[in-house]
Amino acid sequence: MNFHLEHTARSSHARAGLLTTDHGPIETPVFMPVGTAASVKGIFHRDLKEVGARIILANTYHLYLRPGMEIIEKAGGVHRFSTWDRPMLTDSGGFQVFSLAQCRKLTEEGCRFSSHIDGSKHLFNPEKVVDIQRTIGADIMMAFDECPPGDSPRDYAAKSLRLTHRWLERCFEQYARTQPKYGHYQALFPIVQGCTYPDLRSESARFVQQFGADGYAIGGLAVGEPAPVMYEMIEVVNAILPQDKPRYLMGVGTPVNILEAIDRGVDMFDCVMPTRNGRNGMLFTSEGIINIRNQKWRDDFSPIDPMGHCFADTLYSKAYLRHLAVSGEMLAAQIASLHNIAFYMWLVDEARRRILDDTFPEWKREMVGKLMQRL
Repeated sequence: MNFHLEHTARSSHARAGLLTTDHGPIETPVFMPVGTAASVKGIFHRDLKEVGARIILANTYHLYLRPGMEIIEKAGGVHRFSTWDRPMLTDSGGFQVFSLAQCRKLTEEGCRFSSHIDGSKHLFNPEKVVDIQRTIGADIMMAFDECPPGDSPRDYAAKSLRLTHRWLERCFEQYARTQPKYGHYQALFPIVQGCTYPDLRSESARFVQQFGADGYAIGGLAVGEPAPVMYEMIEVVNAILPQDKPRYLMGVGTPVNILEAIDRGVDMFDCVMPTRNGRNGMLFTSEGIINIRNQKWRDDFSPIDPMGHCFADTLYSKAYLRHLAVSGEMLAAQIASLHNIAFYMWLVDEARRRILDDTFPEWKREMVGKLMQRL
C-alpha cells in the first residue's frame, strides 16, 4: 500500500492524494459508503461504481456473527463473497461491541459480549479481531479499541485511552505474526482516541506513530459533542500525525462536517447518513437539504437535483419521489439512497478538484452556506 500526497490547498490544510491498494487506486479525499453486511443497503454494486465509489466499508462485528468466518473463508474472502472487486475497509467491531452487544464485560483481556442477534456469548480481543479481519480479507483493517462515550469524564477517558493503547500493541504483534489469506496486502490502521480532551488526543496521536502504519484513523468523534469541539480535536490530532500518510475520520458525517474536516487535513470518511437518511426521505442536494415527504414537493416536477449527480436525479422528479415515499414503495428508499451516495461522491470529488486548482477555500465557504439550508 502506498500513499502519494499530490497537493495541499492554498490557505488550507486540505489535501489531494492517491492511495494505492492491490484492489485498485483511491483518489483522496474519499467517501466510503457503509456496507455493514458487505452490502450497501438498497444499492447494486454496478450503481455504486457508476457514481464513483472507489472503496466501501464492511463491519467486522456483523460479518463475524452472520454469516460467520467459515462461510467467508470458504468463499475466498469478502471480495469474492460479495463480488465487490474494488478496495474494502473493515472496522474493528469495537464500536458495535460497545453500542449494540448485550451484557458486555470489559477486561484487560478484551470484551466479552452477547450477540444482539441470538444472545450467544463471544469474546473480542486484539488478537481475535486481527484474525477475523485477516479472514474477511479487507484491504484496510482497523485496530481494536474501546469506544468510550463522548461525554466521558476525564479520568475515565484517560483510563480507556491507556487500555486502547495496550490493545493496539497487541494488535500489531498479532498483525506481524499473521499473513494475508487471499494473496493481497492488508494494512492495519491504529485509531486515535481521547474523547474531547486535547492533551489525551495529543498523547494518542504521538503514541500511534511508533507503529509506522500505512495510515491512521481518528475515532470517537461525532458522538454528540458540539461540531466546533470535533473540529478542534481534528486540528489537534492532524497537527501531530504524519503528513505523508492518509488520515481517516471514522463515522463522520454531514456534508458540512466532511468539508470542514477536509479543510483540516482529513483524507478518508465513512458514514451511514447518506443511506439511512435517504431511507427516511432526507435528501442532500447541491442547494440544501430536502425532506421529500413534505407537501411542498407534491406537484414539483423538477429533477431531484439539477446538477444530476446520478441517473436518478434527472430521470425522476421530486413529485414522483415524494409519491413513492408517502406510498411506502421500496423504490423510494433506493432512489433516495443512490442520490445521497452520488451526492457525497460528487462532494469529495469536487473538493479534490478545487484543492488541485487552488480554489478550495472560496468554494468551501460557498458550499457550506448552501448545504446548511433546509429547502
